[in-house]
Amino acid sequence: MPKQTGSEVTEVAATNGTTQIFRPYERLVTIKILGKSFEVPEKNTILRAFQYLSPETIPYGRFCWNQDCQYCRVVGKLSDEDRPHELLSCKFQVSAGMEITELSAELKYCLQNRLGK
Repeated sequence: MPKQTGSEVTEVAATNGTTQIFRPYERLVTIKILGKSFEVPEKNTILRAFQYLSPETIPYGRFCWNQDCQYCRVVGKLSDEDRPHELLSCKFQVSAGMEITELSAELKYCLQNRLGK
């Protein structure tokens, strides 16, 4: 039975009662991607946040989701950091005020409709 958690993505309940796509979250947090603000679910990886923003493209990207392929590499910084650094979006969780300043080619392609590029 589908469960609506946001305006753009529906979670599907697994047989054990957990959700298959996103970790449980209570609110959306604002992050910036290439200077553009987006609201995404807290307590999820950056790559899952990208999937929340673009459910029609991210699942079909060439991502392994387990740190091997490196196609999800981004450059970004947390709100309390001075300088951006490299992050694997499949590993690192989003946080309010996070800024992502560079995306891998695969992520740029998958997010081009949302980013207007």
